[in-house]
Parts: sequence; structure tokens; C-alpha cells
Amino acid sequence: DQRPARLAQERGGEAFRGALQLRPAPGGELGERPRVASERGHRWPTAASSAPQFVRRQRRCPAMAATKLSLLIVSGGTAFNDAAATLRTHTARVSYVLPVSDDGGSTAEIVRVLGGPAVGDVRSRCLRLSAEATEEERAVKALLGHRLCGSDENSARQEWFQIVEGSHTLWNHISREYKQIIRRFLGHFFSCVLKENRNFCFGNGSVGNFFFAGARLFFGSIESAIFLYGRVSGVPPESHVLPAIVDLEERVRVACELESGEVVHGQSAISHPVATGSWTHGVVSKECGEPLPAPIKEVFYTYRGAEMWPTVNESVVHHLETSEVIVFAMGSLFTSIIPCLVLRGVGEAVLARQSAQKVLLLNGSHDRETFGLSASDFVRAIRDGLNRTREATPLTGRASDYVSVVAYPAGGPVPVDREA
Repeated sequence: DQRPARLAQERGGEAFRGALQLRPAPGGELGERPRVASERGHRWPTAASSAPQFVRRQRRCPAMAATKLSLLIVSGGTAFNDAAATLRTHTARVSYVLPVSDDGGSTAEIVRVLGGPAVGDVRSRCLRLSAEATEEERAVKALLGHRLCGSDENSARQEWFQIVEGSHTLWNHISREYKQIIRRFLGHFFSCVLKENRNFCFGNGSVGNFFFAGARLFFGSIESAIFLYGRVSGVPPESHVLPAIVDLEERVRVACELESGEVVHGQSAISHPVATGSWTHGVVSKECGEPLPAPIKEVFYTYRGAEMWPTVNESVVHHLETSEVIVFAMGSLFTSIIPCLVLRGVGEAVLARQSAQKVLLLNGSHDRETFGLSASDFVRAIRDGLNRTREATPLTGRASDYVSVVAYPAGGPVPVDREA
């Protein structure tokens, strides 16, 4: 009997929706100042008074009880993963928009040898949404979430051979039918690697990334690979994992121009540079470390060294047009969030959704690319990214057109400059 489980899920979704239920802003137009939310409630600056005003969260509206809010969340693949797994227990009506320009970790090795868009962030989110109610579902999740040995390449290769041949203990509790499907695409990936006749490093490699790459190469489509992965791993059909770019089966890189005029190419170089050769084991860290030489001014894409302007995945626009809440989640602001926003078509779609709540989840700490930034700097970066200020004819949306609520952790190190 699934009724108790469904009832618990529905009540959890209603509680989550109630937490997001907001009262209309007193005073109407907010100009350039977005609403700011904290654990104490919601504050709207008004023209009548500059003093802080706090409004209690509204109790859940009975008229909203019959349905659950639909959300679209723009995030990277790491910072929001735990939140995505928790959110799954409240509602499945969530669309996740993820970048495909990662050039670090084990993803970089796949892109280096086989080309194509980076699948690491997409795979990571699908994994967090995977089913784990049965023993087989947990076994599939463990297999596709497994990483090979990161300290010794020979050990990693031996473990890979055991997996692709079907003799590894990770295959225990996985039925013959599932095993045949997964092995078929792992084998296709391996055959593509061998055809390239290039040395491939398996150290710290993700089995899920290899499966994703094999499916993408087989179908010629990252969206088809996501569909297959979702069916194999039990991702809820109401949840959507959307790569920001789908019409380019070639490698694209993200770059940024600093306020000093210097240009930095590649996500890793911007966010978490590593010493030459240390990419081999795919271990990266996004601790703050040494900040960039100057603040980031603009983010853009490059292909083979030349600047380009990709168009967003049409499915992203569709879900932007239909979602009731648009969330810019915590994560790497300039290498995960902004790369999804500067794509042509995104700013227009967000700007048109005047009735939707648009929420910024402020990071709980600084990193290398946001060192020294305040909450208002985060908002301006999102505004400029959506306006595509680097283009000859940028959009002219205001900050309040793109962000209506800023939610931040109380006492966090990122300054919340409300007066801005």
C-alpha cells in the first residue's frame, strides 16, 4: 500500500511550498533593490521608509494544497547536490539546469580523448535523484556512483576491467537484464577509447561518467543519454535534468575577463587551478585558496580559442516559461551559474516571467572566484549575466526583474548589504 508514502510526500511538498509562499511587496515597485529573505522572515525596502521591515512568513494557503509548486533550479553539480537529494523527498516537480563546460576532474579526461560536452555535473545530479527503495536500486546507484582508485593508475585499470567484464562485486544484487544494459554502454565507451589510440587515464574515473559518455556517443545526443540514465537509475519522471547546451556535440569552454583586462580560459583555471599533471587523478578542490588577481567582469564561451555565443537548450526555455519558482542556487557563481545565464534566450525568458518568484540562494562562503563579494555583488552579477552585457545590444533588465528574493545563511561570511 503506497498511500502512506504518498501522503507523507504530499505533506512534505506542501510544507516546502508554504516556506516559499510570499506576501506581495508593500509599496509596489522595488526598483533596483530585490527582496531579502532571512530566517527571521522577509523584508521589502519601500519608498515610504528606509527602515528595515520584517514580514512573517504566510501560513500555507489552502487553495494551494491541491498542487505542488513547480521549480526550476540553476545550479552546478556539487554545491546543490545534497539539497537536491533532500528536495526529492518533498517534491519531484523540479527542473535542474546544469552547465556542460566543466574541464576538471575525470570529466576532463573524457573530453580530452573523446570530445563532446562535459557530463560530470549532469551525471552527478542524476545520481542524487536516483531511486534507492529496493536492494537493486541501491546497487545500481552504488555502481554508477563508484569512482575507480585515484592513487594508482594500474589499480584503477584492473578495477575497470573487472567492472566492464562483469566480475566486480559491484554487480551483486543487479539483475541480469539491468547488467546487460549497463555493460553494453560501458563497453561502447571503452571501445571508443580504444579506437582513439590515445592513452586514457582511468584514475579516479567515475563509472557513471563512463556510462553517460558511452550512451551519448551511441545515440549522438546528450539528452538521449540523460533519458537512458534516468530510466536505468529510477529518476522520477516529473524531475528534469537539463543540460544548458545540447546543440553542440563539440567541446566548449567557459572563459572570463577580469576587471584588470586579463582573460582566463577554462573553468578549472578560473575556479580551482591545479598543478600541471595533477588532473590525472581527477581530484579537485574549490576551497577559497588564493583569489583571482582581480574581480571577474564578464563570463563568455570559447570554441577552439575563439569567442562564441551558444543558444540555450530549448527545453530550458520551456521550463522557464512554466515553472512557478526560478531559483539561482548556491554554487560556483561565475563558472556554474552564470554560464547557464549568458546563453541567448535565457535572459528573455526570465525577464518575461514577471509573475514567478525568482530566488537567489546566497553561498555560505566565498571561493576563489567570489572573494570579497557582497550579496548585492552576487545580484548584480546575475543581472549582468542575464542581460548579456558583453553583447553589442544587451538586454536592459533591472536587478529586481531577475531576483525578487535573496535567501542567505544567518551569520555567513558573505556580507549582506541590505542598503544596496
